[in-house]
Amino acid sequence: MNYEGIIAIFAHDMSDFKFRTATMQDAERIWTLMQQAKAQMYREGKQQWDESYPLPCHIEADITKGYAHVLCLEDVVVAYGAVAFDGEPAYDVIEGEWLSVQPYVVVHRLAVADEVKRQGVATRFMQEVEKLAVAHGVFSFKVDTNYDNFYMQRMMKTLGFTHCGTIHYPRGERMGYEKELKIETLTP
Repeated sequence: MNYEGIIAIFAHDMSDFKFRTATMQDAERIWTLMQQAKAQMYREGKQQWDESYPLPCHIEADITKGYAHVLCLEDVVVAYGAVAFDGEPAYDVIEGEWLSVQPYVVVHRLAVADEVKRQGVATRFMQEVEKLAVAHGVFSFKVDTNYDNFYMQRMMKTLGFTHCGTIHYPRGERMGYEKELKIETLTP
């Protein structure tokens, strides 16, 4: 399937999406999405990702650990994220306060194919993560993003996340968000 065809299918029917765990066979396409996201960040002067992060080794580690998830349209990967249920050490200390102290799901390295950007694909990916979390009995969803990542900040607001404070990484500060999930998340 060619990528131009994705746009027509996407506009036609959201039910054609499939959310699944990524495999090593997906690694090359995932890396393409990462490179597209990095190129966009460079063009826009954003600081979150650079030539040293993320790299193919991060994708391979995500796949090996079972974190790597993809959203596909007609078997073409159109979104990627590392979905972890074992916590994020940087979240142990926050300037501010999390909404809850309970097990949580976290998404890192979210990237969407250029061919389908600004069409709700990242939002759909995050909604699928919410369903996955609730299915695993996890009712907290935490993420962080850079202060200049306005797309992600807008999506967090749209999805009902609350800005909880500042997270510190060796590479810089990030905005920490949390959303408490409910059983209803499983229903369409």
